[in-house]
Amino acid sequence: MTKDTLCTRQVDCSLCPKVSEGTLAYRQYPQGQHFSAEKCTQNCMIFVIKGELLINSNEYPGTTLQSRQCVLQAIGSKMELLALTDVEYIAYWFTELPLLCEDRYKEILERSEAPLTYTPLIANAKLERLLHDIVDYFKEQPSACGKYLDLKRQELVYILTCYYPLRQISTFFYPISTYTESFHYFIMQNYDKVKNVEEFAHLGGYTTTTFRRLFKNMYNVPVYEWILDKKREGILNDLQFTKQRVSVISARYGFDSLSHFAHFCKDSFGDTPRALRKRAASGEKITIIKEKGDDSAREQADRED
Repeated sequence: MTKDTLCTRQVDCSLCPKVSEGTLAYRQYPQGQHFSAEKCTQNCMIFVIKGELLINSNEYPGTTLQSRQCVLQAIGSKMELLALTDVEYIAYWFTELPLLCEDRYKEILERSEAPLTYTPLIANAKLERLLHDIVDYFKEQPSACGKYLDLKRQELVYILTCYYPLRQISTFFYPISTYTESFHYFIMQNYDKVKNVEEFAHLGGYTTTTFRRLFKNMYNVPVYEWILDKKREGILNDLQFTKQRVSVISARYGFDSLSHFAHFCKDSFGDTPRALRKRAASGEKITIIKEKGDDSAREQADRED
């Protein structure tokens, strides 16, 4: 009589560099294990394999997750976890999803609506098989192949986006769509209140690295370049259309001295602040000279960063 055994790989994956290490993780915790509420620095999916896990967040207040149940928490949201029993789950942390079908995902976000009450998603048979396959893989040995896990992440997202009814999965992904809108709102409401990238990140409760990555993903430019462009636009508007003192404008935009402010204006607009005002008063239209201001702007950003 033959006995089926689990195939084992014939290479030592610990010798290879990790790829996206830690973004897909298998967790086992005893009853009573508690993780206090913290703001998520990335989007997070949780898939419960065994046991009961209590989650407490704005979307899922005091919700008990059981086997085959899944939730999605958007970056920036606060999440508290408590193992009500011995528990096993898979956590998937991400900023951007590895999409195989972008059209389907766009349709999902376009259809997403806030539910009256958030309820966990139930893993269908296809997703459940994949989750158990991932668990078996992690149990083989501690070191995991990052490239292999990248493929599993793609498969995971493909099943979620393409093997669930549109209405059901749109509700699941709704927190991400609202986060994108709220992050944009946060940027537009606060960019003129901060002096540098670190202060901007701290104001939103993010690490500087996470904030830079999120910003680049949304605006497709580095934070410091975007802030400097907005700073130029604001300064030019204040010089041309307000009667505020130059010293007040300089202080508002975070310059250490009037000489530094004058140098910035020369590089960005071609003249000193007072000269620019005279030219504007005579009816001349002042424009931003990005070609001349780029080096100075980069130096200013480097000092602020």
